[in-house]
Amino acid sequence: MKKYRVGILGATGTVGQRFVQLLANHPQFEITALAASERSAGKTYQEATPWKLAEPMPEAVREIVVSTIEPPLDCDFVFSSLPSSIAREVEESFARAGYPVISNSSAFRMEEDVPLLIPEINHHHLEIIKIQKQNRGFDDGFIVTNPNCAVTSFAPPLAALHERFGIEAVIVTTLQAISGAGYPGISAYDITDNVFPYISGEEPKVETEAQKILGRYENGEIINADFSVSAQCFRVNVIDGHMASVRVKLKQDATLEDVKQAMIEYPSLKLHSSPEPFIHVCDEPDRPQPRLDRDRGNGMTITVGRLFPDNVFHYRFVCLSHNTIRGAAGAAILNAEVLVQKGMIKHKF
Repeated sequence: MKKYRVGILGATGTVGQRFVQLLANHPQFEITALAASERSAGKTYQEATPWKLAEPMPEAVREIVVSTIEPPLDCDFVFSSLPSSIAREVEESFARAGYPVISNSSAFRMEEDVPLLIPEINHHHLEIIKIQKQNRGFDDGFIVTNPNCAVTSFAPPLAALHERFGIEAVIVTTLQAISGAGYPGISAYDITDNVFPYISGEEPKVETEAQKILGRYENGEIINADFSVSAQCFRVNVIDGHMASVRVKLKQDATLEDVKQAMIEYPSLKLHSSPEPFIHVCDEPDRPQPRLDRDRGNGMTITVGRLFPDNVFHYRFVCLSHNTIRGAAGAAILNAEVLVQKGMIKHKF
């Protein structure tokens, strides 16, 4: 099978490195273009990149010469791990030049005509790409986004509950890993023996993105789910793995076993990057834990534990996801797999 040629925007950063790592042996995709800032452009990827992952840099990318972040690139579509400060302009320029753009940035997430995708939950939202192309004058290009890395940890169990019982309200407290701040992120002096009770701009994203993901596509628009979320977001001294403590009020009565089964039975897409199961529910009283559970399903499984009736709302639970895999690069790669399955990404040559 002829592989699709992939470009990565922001390839030298921490999420860009995750893309490179996860794509190294992908059965459908091969990296043919890497793009980064002007200070990296013209160097080989090996020269330009301060590699921070435990696995060695894949041999296949070491000698690729880094390009500037502008079209054209020698690829069929691009993944974007650009900072929000430049992502909007750059991603639109690639979409306008005919490239499907699969973005990890927040720049377009809440635009009405842009899908905000967790494919197991809402791949049907991809229908809005037709509207996006009409609205923005795109030809072959378009933009698809994946959610904030904290939202990725708790939106899947909420989807399972909302589909079965309906949701009225959610209170969520996130405990977010250091890697979510990028590299070099927070200094060791500041985060060691400490917790940050504030992450700039995070709580509004956490309070709004889940409703769009769990919304319905109807008559050419995405109609947000009709529940409210109240969030507090904390940075904690963990390298990888975002945890969320969730309390949920349901619209219909449900037993504890009903709630547990709704999560366990929520289906995988059975694609290369979609794990089986999608949601794993722990019975142990002290799980999930980032160090023990973040790599479940190659970092793509959502792990839920501490599931109990709540004294104020109906139920409470703790959930965990790997923030740079399921919450970033892995999520975008799964989005691309769905787009290929639906025939929405084509070979350019």
